[in-house]
Amino acid sequence: MCHPEWARARARAHHLDDLARLRRVRDRIDREYARPLNVEELARGAHMSAGHLGRRFRQAYGESPYSYLMTRRIERAAALLRHGDLSVTEVCFTVGCSSLGTFSTRFTELFGMSPSAYRAAARESVRGLPQCVAKQVTRPVRRPTAASAAAAAVAPSPA
Repeated sequence: MCHPEWARARARAHHLDDLARLRRVRDRIDREYARPLNVEELARGAHMSAGHLGRRFRQAYGESPYSYLMTRRIERAAALLRHGDLSVTEVCFTVGCSSLGTFSTRFTELFGMSPSAYRAAARESVRGLPQCVAKQVTRPVRRPTAASAAAAAVAPSPA
């Protein structure tokens, strides 16, 4: 029979190992956001099942791996729209999105306006600001949906 302290130490070590793998997944998403990535591939790279990765990633970072990936893509797209001369369609494909409709929907969810409207408004609002300041000022804030707010209200708090 296992001593309770050993069991707790083993559980802690497993938890820390999971956190290290989750950081590697997040870092990979940050580096490779423009490449075709899916949760199954990310999970294989972390030696986890897709379901386990999704649950643990959400516990650690507050959103699913796919949602995190899309947020990184949309943030990069916003920078390209502010400072580049690419069309919205070109920006969509440059950041790794394969559907202009999904891209526009997610962009609107994060920024509250379409990519075209954002381009016009952002260029005016950051005129004269250093790029590092403009990036902070225009960083998206995820607005919780009714479903995610309800799920958060009934979810147990992390121990």
